[in-house]
Amino acid sequence: MLSVAKVQKRNSWRYYVRGVAFGDGRRPVGHSLKGAQEKAGLPPGVWMGRGLAALGLTAGQEVTERQMELVFGQGRHPDADRIERELLDDGADPETARLATVLGQPVEEIERRKATPLFALDFVFRPQASLIVLWALGDDRTRRVIERAHERAIDTVLRWLEDEVAETRWSSGRQRAKAPGLVVSRWRHFDNRDGFPLLHDHCLILNRAQRPDGTWYALDTVRLFQNVVAAGTLYTLAMTTEVCEELGLATVPREVTPGLRPVMEIAGVDSELIDWSATRREQMTPVLERITDNYVKKHKRLPGERGRSGLGWWAAQDTRREKKNPKPLEQLRAWWRASAILRFGKTMVDGLLERCRAAGKAIRARVGPVVDTALAAVDVAAIVFTVRNAFARRHVLAEARRHLLETLRGRAFTLGLDDYIADAALSRHSRQLTVPQKGRRTPAPDRLTYTADFAWPHRWWIAGTDGKPPRESSRYERARVASLALQNAIRDARILSSVRDGAPAATASAAARDDQNHDQAAPHAVDHPDRDAALTPAQQAAAVHAHQQAAMPEEYLEGRTTDPATWLNTPKNLALLAALTKASEARSRTIADGPQPQQPAAPDPASQRQHHTPPDQGRGSTPGH
Repeated sequence: MLSVAKVQKRNSWRYYVRGVAFGDGRRPVGHSLKGAQEKAGLPPGVWMGRGLAALGLTAGQEVTERQMELVFGQGRHPDADRIERELLDDGADPETARLATVLGQPVEEIERRKATPLFALDFVFRPQASLIVLWALGDDRTRRVIERAHERAIDTVLRWLEDEVAETRWSSGRQRAKAPGLVVSRWRHFDNRDGFPLLHDHCLILNRAQRPDGTWYALDTVRLFQNVVAAGTLYTLAMTTEVCEELGLATVPREVTPGLRPVMEIAGVDSELIDWSATRREQMTPVLERITDNYVKKHKRLPGERGRSGLGWWAAQDTRREKKNPKPLEQLRAWWRASAILRFGKTMVDGLLERCRAAGKAIRARVGPVVDTALAAVDVAAIVFTVRNAFARRHVLAEARRHLLETLRGRAFTLGLDDYIADAALSRHSRQLTVPQKGRRTPAPDRLTYTADFAWPHRWWIAGTDGKPPRESSRYERARVASLALQNAIRDARILSSVRDGAPAATASAAARDDQNHDQAAPHAVDHPDRDAALTPAQQAAAVHAHQQAAMPEEYLEGRTTDPATWLNTPKNLALLAALTKASEARSRTIADGPQPQQPAAPDPASQRQHHTPPDQGRGSTPGH
């Protein structure tokens, strides 16, 4: 998971040196950063990124307090003191010597334009809650495996940002060029402000990059923000896959908020342990409910996806605790273990890893390392179209990575499969909206906008549980139904094609030999490695179909998913709906039997005007609404 914050104020480096670099605690006054870190048992910050060579730094080198002040507080070279002293010794005036150490445009010039200088972006990487529980309560080997996967996943994301996303800009953004590398400082944290486990790293990405001619310019931070979701899904996919392969685990979906995307957690980690570690959610829930009610009263509607994110940030700020005194990891792990044993018992804590391995073994027995790229492309395109209507490649790529995590359930996959699925979804099931203008520069492929020609799914209502009233289906739920309907149509077409070709009925559940959309023989596809004999195309398709059905989460395979009309047709839901209907009718009779308000005088017919309000046609008629 990935979140981003801006580092803007001129004294922001003080906050990071005194707080973030010190385990999100309060560093004692008069103590150096290195001495305070050693006394508290905290790891030092390290430099990362391909742009370090231009500054005379190396990856893995420790970040000093003075370097933080110069780079992230003044926008200058990390060795500016030495460079400035040498220039002064050579006879340069102080102002010239100081400007020679500035990276890019000086801060003073930016402030003279009444603009706020942006020094860096703070990328915060953290695993899912179940992985954090395993890291906190597992043995030393489990902890090292998770930490190593965490660090490698961060490296993978930074390399992807440098290769595909990072650009420098100048001339007020009119000129751009690819950034050769990023300058990043990484800081490790072990817990949240309540002292409970929360493994996460702060990665400060400097808002400067060097061009081939040696000059320094600001990064295109808009592109970085636009690709945050794709970067976050890459981190989650890379880390989860490595941990599952190393420890023999698998993932299962966990619904955090009804109607929204599930979180793929490690199978076997008890929900009680996840709730035990997720103290921030317990604190934020009542505040979030209150501000959401205020939002509904003010706007007369529920907040959308962006609105929910903003309200969640507001709730997080309102419930944020004061900084604490950091403690060494060994002391924290001993306290976490004692707390979990007191609450859940020694048997539950000691058997955590074995339960996870047993659950992972059962899932891996029925989920092979194979992906049907044709169905994956349909799934990705249908979901992104239903959720966004118009989209770019970064949205499709993020959804392709989610699909791999949901389908493979922690299995390893061939490098580049996410890009292959994204390109297939764009080329086969999408239509380009961006039209190049004559006489203007052709937009880059990642700046193109697409849409699709799928039927827009209508809204429906889902029966409430635990006495709650029915709720409207979310965009993600409608996207899931649309995707599965298209996948079922493809499967049906493959069955008919196989039957026409004379294939056996038992193996006719997947693809025809000549189906151009079936790419199981593509170079990125992975077959079962334990099979000796080569399979026929029909047998391969049958195996892929069986894998897809086995890997799909159980709630997606129920009849209610492919037929929304059946969501209410269960005895339990029908009873709830009958009770709600009865209560509603009782309220209506009470109102009808009560005193009636006086009717106003009839208006003059000549003064009446006809107002015609068309009925609601749903999203199908106006998909761009």
